[in-house]
Amino acid sequence: MSLPNRVARWTSWVVLSVLFAGAALVGAPTGTAEAPLRMDTYVVDSAQALNGGQLDQVRSAVDQLYADQQVRLWVVYVRDFGGLGPEVWAQRTASQSGFGSRDLLLAVATRDRSYWFYGELPSGVSDSTLNSLLTREVEPALRDGRWADAGVATADGLKSAMQGGGVNVGFLLVIGVLVVLVVGGFVLFARKRRRDRAKAELAAAREVDPDNTTALAALALEALHARSREALVEIDNAIRTSAEELELATGEFGTTAALPFDTALQHAKTAASKAFSIRQRLDDDIPETPDEQRTLLVDLIGTVGRADRELDAQVAEFDAMRNLLINAADRLDGLTRDLVELKSRLPASEAELTRLTAAHPASVLAPIHDNATMARERITFAEQNIDAGRAALTQPVGKQGGAVAAIRAAEAAVGQARSLLDGIDNASANIQQARDGLAAVLDELRRDIASATELSSYGGPELAAATATAQTTLDKAAAAATADPLDAFHDAVAADGDLDRAIAAATDRKFAAEDLRRRLDQALTDARSRVSAASDYIATRRGGIDAEARTRLSEAQRNLDAAQQLSATDPARALTSAQAAADLGGRALQAAQASVRAWETAQPVSGTSQAGAVLGGILIDGLLRGAASGGRRSGSGSWSAGSYGGSTGSRRISRGGRF
Repeated sequence: MSLPNRVARWTSWVVLSVLFAGAALVGAPTGTAEAPLRMDTYVVDSAQALNGGQLDQVRSAVDQLYADQQVRLWVVYVRDFGGLGPEVWAQRTASQSGFGSRDLLLAVATRDRSYWFYGELPSGVSDSTLNSLLTREVEPALRDGRWADAGVATADGLKSAMQGGGVNVGFLLVIGVLVVLVVGGFVLFARKRRRDRAKAELAAAREVDPDNTTALAALALEALHARSREALVEIDNAIRTSAEELELATGEFGTTAALPFDTALQHAKTAASKAFSIRQRLDDDIPETPDEQRTLLVDLIGTVGRADRELDAQVAEFDAMRNLLINAADRLDGLTRDLVELKSRLPASEAELTRLTAAHPASVLAPIHDNATMARERITFAEQNIDAGRAALTQPVGKQGGAVAAIRAAEAAVGQARSLLDGIDNASANIQQARDGLAAVLDELRRDIASATELSSYGGPELAAATATAQTTLDKAAAAATADPLDAFHDAVAADGDLDRAIAAATDRKFAAEDLRRRLDQALTDARSRVSAASDYIATRRGGIDAEARTRLSEAQRNLDAAQQLSATDPARALTSAQAAADLGGRALQAAQASVRAWETAQPVSGTSQAGAVLGGILIDGLLRGAASGGRRSGSGSWSAGSYGGSTGSRRISRGGRF
């Protein structure tokens, strides 16, 4: 065979081989994306990453963790996370599995080479300990493909940490440095001992139930002082974070749905204000005896603890409210029942509107004349969105987002329809109230006209004009009392208010009061400015601000509130409170700035976006004990923001990444 023929034949073989290989690849079955699942056993290996012996090792480690610490660790190995991302996949699996506060999930995608650890951090396991476990033991095992070792290391590491077997490398380094410093002198060693003793006493104070007044009173006075400052920082951060989250939830679900959470938040604010007042009393220039200090500190810590606990009691309900998809079907059923009730009200409301139209002029009923028609439109719109929501729920998981918008639209329509019908049903009572009260308003207007006439020589053109307007209004209102009582009542009240102001301006007492009012307004403007500046500064840098600045700000706000409340009834006392608020607001800002400078000096790295978020209280890295509950880490080197709730009640963690 010639060389050209051999080359052509060899080339044909190569082409045919490539075609056959391509056909084989095209026809080869592809792996199915693995959706979130309900865990029915503690170790699930759908990726077939473990052999029989390795599966038994992981199960044994998980069982031993539960036997020793009653913590349930669930481990699942899959090929991939179905395109959801590890965090979302883990959260949905935990939700579908009905996990509680003692359930932890380790999800590993062997082909995607990513993992996620999700659950509520067990008592005794610190954030830094968990981070060390994941980065030093679990991730290296996953990186090497030692799938069973990763599961065993997770179970054993948690058990060791809860038994107190974890080793804090940073603490050992500090001890080593201190040993070297001891050589330099006994004075430094003694100071170290005092600091250690104070830390131990503070740690003990943290473990005492805030309601256990006997145990609190037995603690060292300095430990109580330190714990009180921590508690104030914690509750202040919790209140600020909860308020931000609640504002979003109120916008989503309305005031009624958010009422229990708002009530808890207002109670917490009241308690925090009381606690800050106690701290201010302890910090002022008037000394208290040790026994008096102890009594005040026990009261402060107990007050904060109860407020913190009340916020924590609402966390589960708050989280459930914000996740509309969890109970979407039930919400749609409830909206359907609401529509049935509204439809049943329509005939009676329409009949009432017809009766009112026959009894009153069109001007009286102008605000509600089309309420029945608009209510029908809202009901139809709600029905359409309920149908759309049910249709969206038939879609696969991950494509049901349309149900959320539909539910919100239907809820808004139902709420408006109910308000429209209420407007019709309440109109008769409102008209009657105006009719019943009109006589008294007209009598008051007549008396004020008589008083204005007596002061005519002092009032000038302003009083004369107000008197003439009031007389004209009185005549018109008296004539329209039967036909249009609502407008007559409104016009008489407005005219009487204008006349009252003109009469007050005509008296010497009024001139003196106005002078005081001007000074009060200036003081209130100054106080609001200073309190607002301090509040904004603390809110945006709360991760680095201690209790002193917060105490001054709380007292400034209390004095400002008092000034505003007294401004109408007792301007002199209001002026004193406003001046005190301005002074305390300035002192709060100065203390906050000093606290932030100290915080920035103590940071190894500053000027980064993450450091800024930590300073702002959005992310928490544990550097400040008092801010430790304001945020939660979501991965090795990543973080998640705080949510509604107290400072210590929720230790949810969610972290992971690639390996």
